Amino acid sequence: MNIQIFGTKKCFDTKKAERYFKERKIKYQLIDMKEKGMSKGEFNAVLKAVGGLENMLDEKCRDKDLYALVKYLGEEDKLEKVFENQQLIKTPVVRNGKLSTVGYQPDVWKNWE
Repeated sequence: MNIQIFGTKKCFDTKKAERYFKERKIKYQLIDMKEKGMSKGEFNAVLKAVGGLENMLDEKCRDKDLYALVKYLGEEDKLEKVFENQQLIKTPVVRNGKLSTVGYQPDVWKNWE
């Protein structure tokens, strides 16, 4: 397995995801989305794996104005705006090759092993 966890240091679900993989002695790479974020290719792979942008957006994000703006943009503009403002994405984003999850989902990760 080649696990990547995209999240932030202050996100409790990201910390829980780290703990999940640590306890099972599964190596992972943590990428802080505030420092680095996802590349365009990673973003598109996650988008495809989770079934669309609606499943990636975090309705509880801090920037409510930006979230509202994204909701009313056209589809192509939405993708670009979310890619530029990755703080709108629900964390953690956990990738294992072509498989991805958004949010804390240990039931799905269990099946990856």
